[in-house]
Amino acid sequence: MSNPTKTHPCSLLCSLIKLIFSLSITLSISFFFFWLIYHPNPIKVHVENASLSLFNLTTTDTTTTTLTYNLTLDISVRNPNKKISIYYDSIEARACYDGERFAFATLPTFYQGHKNTTMLYPSFDGQSLVVGSGTKTRFNTEENDGFYNIDVNGHARVRFKVGWIKIKFKPRANCHLRLALSGGGGGGGFQRTKCDVDL
Repeated sequence: MSNPTKTHPCSLLCSLIKLIFSLSITLSISFFFFWLIYHPNPIKVHVENASLSLFNLTTTDTTTTTLTYNLTLDISVRNPNKKISIYYDSIEARACYDGERFAFATLPTFYQGHKNTTMLYPSFDGQSLVVGSGTKTRFNTEENDGFYNIDVNGHARVRFKVGWIKIKFKPRANCHLRLALSGGGGGGGFQRTKCDVDL
């Protein structure tokens, strides 16, 4: 009576490699056709209006500098896609000055249908300690100019929904704002600002 044929470990390894390769090719082709059919467009984010009613830097001693602020924004978030809807599972807005974050706000989650625009209204009000050594110099220069350069960054967790398929992304939006104090001597109204979005 002959012994049953044993499967050589090399054959198993080769079969596994072939299976992984086939799955990779299949997924790549599927993703390519998905992109051809639906051609997803990135989310469009604009700051429609902004009000900076307070922005002041004070030094209480030789080591402590405090930024006092009051900033409110009207932000539009648009889904430009015809066949893709979006679930926004978490959203956070961060306000930064001179490369340093001084405030953040958690925004409400929502569902966005095809070719739909949603308004968000983040606000930042309070005080923050400033660490950057050159911030005071920059602040004085911009105070004399009448305009402050502030970045507002958005971080989100979203799901793109196509039919029954949901794909997760973590998009980021960077909004660079040039703001005068409300009622101050900077002059000129706020201009609608487009934000850079990176999926």
